[in-house]
Amino acid sequence: MASFVKTVEIVSLSAGTIGESFVKHEFDLGVKRLREMGLNVIFGENALKGIDFVKAHPEERAKDLLSALKNPEVDMILCAIGGEDTYRLLPHLFANGELQASVDEMKKSGKEKIFLGYSDSTMNHFMLHKAGLNTFYGQSFLSDVCELDKDMLPYTKKYFSELISSGTIKEITPSDVWYESRSDFSVEALGTCTTSHKDNGFELLQGSSRFGGEILGGCLDTIYDIFDGTRFSDTVDLCKKYDLFPSLLDWTGKILLLETSEEKMSVEKYEKALNYLKKAGVFDVISGIIVGKSVDEYLWSEYKALLKKIVPSRVSIVANINIGHALPRCIIPFGRFASVDVDAQKIVFD
Repeated sequence: MASFVKTVEIVSLSAGTIGESFVKHEFDLGVKRLREMGLNVIFGENALKGIDFVKAHPEERAKDLLSALKNPEVDMILCAIGGEDTYRLLPHLFANGELQASVDEMKKSGKEKIFLGYSDSTMNHFMLHKAGLNTFYGQSFLSDVCELDKDMLPYTKKYFSELISSGTIKEITPSDVWYESRSDFSVEALGTCTTSHKDNGFELLQGSSRFGGEILGGCLDTIYDIFDGTRFSDTVDLCKKYDLFPSLLDWTGKILLLETSEEKMSVEKYEKALNYLKKAGVFDVISGIIVGKSVDEYLWSEYKALLKKIVPSRVSIVANINIGHALPRCIIPFGRFASVDVDAQKIVFD
């Protein structure tokens, strides 16, 4: 199957879960599937060292990212999973310009390389965006390739297969169904499916049904941490120090992607997060917002009501995109012009 991607390197830039024995059955399944797709699978030097080591050594995580970027044999960098503290890579990537130098070296070689991740990897997407590298948002190794069902979820696999075979995503359309999140990830759950429900397609909350721009954004829980130090006391200062959050000039004309995690943020936190973005001026300059379905449709009506309450009416908002933490998941390219057409129920990438 694979043609554009021949070698994929899996990195643990956030949580070190794939190095733990309790996920070995998932890990083995995922590696087997990637190899059956014709991929050579390698791992970052520190990717399999476990949760405690990975958490204690952000400098080693940073080394793995830099190494993968510079390795000419690697066609795709795939995040193992999300987590909560990949922001701690910032000083190890930017203090002496290491990340910029690695991206520049990669570009000089003429090498096109895919970076794919979601959730806490939102921070990594912003880091790579700052360094001038376009990335892909929406899936990870453990959450998607290692799906415990008899195969990857069909909608999810469709986009993953397109990405590894062509190196890009041409368009996304809605899934016919959405799935309830898993609670059992044990060996006994191998081969089992989760409950599915009919999905209703892209939903226009306000504004024009057609708009365009490059897409950028990610997990709202993670973006919240850029502005609020409740989870970690140093996130705000580090993100400011290294100018992680894009400038208003950078946001101008873009489409903001927002989706929420399995932590199922409260209405109060969701409202606070939107107000952080409003205060930062993001809503004054963007062309529109696309919103990923919430996990298990948790507080879905309330989230949509808050978006319409806080975001200026001139900004188009399209909800119920199958992106982020809710199953199944598509893949969205960052840095390519996207034409959103709710009437046609598709987003096309130039």
